[in-house]
Amino acid sequence: MPTTPATTAHASQNGAATPIMLELVDENGTTIGTAEKLSAHVPPGKLHRAFSVFLFDTSGRLLLQQRALGKYHSPGVWSNTCCGHPYPGEAPFAAAARRTAEELGVSPSLMCEAGTVRYNHPDPASGLVEQEFNHLFVGLVRDEPEPDPEEVGSTAFVTAPELARMHDERPFSAWFMTVLDAARPAIRELTGASAGW
Repeated sequence: MPTTPATTAHASQNGAATPIMLELVDENGTTIGTAEKLSAHVPPGKLHRAFSVFLFDTSGRLLLQQRALGKYHSPGVWSNTCCGHPYPGEAPFAAAARRTAEELGVSPSLMCEAGTVRYNHPDPASGLVEQEFNHLFVGLVRDEPEPDPEEVGSTAFVTAPELARMHDERPFSAWFMTVLDAARPAIRELTGASAGW
């Protein structure tokens, strides 16, 4: 699939725009249908499959991204390395690797599953709702990010104490702490106790 901004549809083979579809799921994560992306985020939201990626450098620092100002949902806020939605029928692991490459220009190494978390987070700024069954992944990044400016405004590598200070001072996505806390056991296994996660 081509890299596309979150607010646009992707082009079909005949050049016409087709809507981006998400996979709707039940409370157990079983697929029950599909919905157009924006409609799934309009209150009260439709429970859909998502993923969140946490990549670390060899020093145990977390790669954060600041979402581009042009994004229709949560623009300009800081969040985890990468997050998004698999296409219907696409494995979450494959979607996570694909979007990390598309958004940040890097390929994760040693990326592994870190569980799932289900949440309902309204975004007061946009009025949209994140009603998600989220698949979590952790891994390493060895290359310097080359972000797509339509997706990512900035990046930063942070230690656990630096993240705590940054979280107090800057706006973060509504879902960030939920997915970080859910992924912490796998993060600690990957980075070791000395990294402080």
